[in-house]
Amino acid sequence: MKLLGILFLLGLSIEECIGYIKFASYYQNHMVLQRGPKHAVVWGTSDKLGDTVTVEVSGGHGNVTTKVVADPNGQLDGVWTVKLPAITDHGPFTITASYRLGKVTIDDVLFGDVWVCSGQSNMGFPISWLANPSKVIAEAANFPNIRLFKTRPVVSNSTFDNLHGLHQYWYKTSQASISTFSAVCWLYAQYLFPHRKYPLGMVESAWGGTSIEAWSSPDALSICPSKRKRGPSADSILWNSMMNPFTHMTIYGVLWYQGEHNAPHAERYACEFPAMIADWRSKFHQGSLGETDVNFPFGFVQLAPNTNASFIGSFPALRWAQTAKFGRAPNTKMPNTFMAVAIDLPDFTAPHGSIHPRFKDDVAKRLVLAGRAVAYKEKDLDYQGPFPTAFGVNSPHKLLTVEFSGGHMPIEVRNNDGFEVCCSSSRTTTCGAHDVWVRAPITTHDTKSVTVSTSGCGSRHLVGLRYEWRTSPCPLRKCSVYGRDNDLPAPPYIRSHAFTDSSSHIIG
Repeated sequence: MKLLGILFLLGLSIEECIGYIKFASYYQNHMVLQRGPKHAVVWGTSDKLGDTVTVEVSGGHGNVTTKVVADPNGQLDGVWTVKLPAITDHGPFTITASYRLGKVTIDDVLFGDVWVCSGQSNMGFPISWLANPSKVIAEAANFPNIRLFKTRPVVSNSTFDNLHGLHQYWYKTSQASISTFSAVCWLYAQYLFPHRKYPLGMVESAWGGTSIEAWSSPDALSICPSKRKRGPSADSILWNSMMNPFTHMTIYGVLWYQGEHNAPHAERYACEFPAMIADWRSKFHQGSLGETDVNFPFGFVQLAPNTNASFIGSFPALRWAQTAKFGRAPNTKMPNTFMAVAIDLPDFTAPHGSIHPRFKDDVAKRLVLAGRAVAYKEKDLDYQGPFPTAFGVNSPHKLLTVEFSGGHMPIEVRNNDGFEVCCSSSRTTTCGAHDVWVRAPITTHDTKSVTVSTSGCGSRHLVGLRYEWRTSPCPLRKCSVYGRDNDLPAPPYIRSHAFTDSSSHIIG
């Protein structure tokens, strides 16, 4: 026993003498760090407070070698943090962190754009669930400069600075590695890559069936007070463990696919979603020492259909709330955001339920087109579907004309349904709870506008319009109005007041 005790103490003293230096958990072989003009932030821990930590980047096509120095006496004991020089060379590089007692190295590090993909099950929807997984998986080997990281689901009531949980790795794309990775996240990278031609690092941090409250920090939630949630969607329980750790690295942008869980509370979501976006931007900016843009691009997917039925349900209001009630993105409450409309992508026979449609290919292509315009500022891209901009009322003939996109975007009409008008028995200016919505079929259309019949109102007064306002509004890719040249659907729309403002005019 005495001998064991001596050996135990000796082991402790040796460990104390040797010490340790580590990178934070998600700095690993094969990763992607944010390219210039931003400075990638690298951080880790050491047990020797006050020791100088030197971080060296070597390799690359230009044989770049640079050193930066960090002091581990930061905000957290034993934490060292450095900003690397702005590096635009793709790599691969080797990054070494060293101090007087040793060093640690990560290899095959590329520099490109880092995107974080988050939300619930439709973001977590794996490639193996696609309608054509074998094709996507076979193509993966063509993109060696797209690297992937999948965060393990962990909950916490307290905030983590580092990821917890085992088996969280960066890995190269291959047929063997990507089948369980997010389909939307991967396809976005695959379709974006030819337009960027430099590495992309895609971080999946999603969990099925979770609420926006779980992904929001206490600061974000304080802006939109509500009853405290408990259980797997408890307030901030995933922000703490699966998102806050990433705020300390430099990223380019975020993709988000969530909302089904919050559909019964659309009014609150209209406040919570812009609040969460603004808070994430602030915290990523602060956590990365100002390197992640304080207004980084944020893309999201508007909810797809669910259930083969014609009821209204809670999804239309949630879709509207996803845009902060503007109907499209970006908007004044959600600047530098972009959206993929998915109302025309039902999949009622999906093997994993109609709530998980397989048409993620369409979603990703629409996201990439919008991302190229908003996130990367590519010019002259027609990246949005048609949107109502003016209205003309012909009362004698009971017609309402809806002009789209100021008449500057040619439209295509694929069916005559989709529009409804609100009819009121009183001369009110707002569609109320006791007023009636009736079908308003398209009677005529041209490349700029559609004209719908308001005869369903009878003698009642016209006080509102809505478009594709159903949980599952139309057959596959057959909603009413599309952009003729970009094949993008018009987003769902609602106007609950009379046509008497400056965007309306009277015809006849």
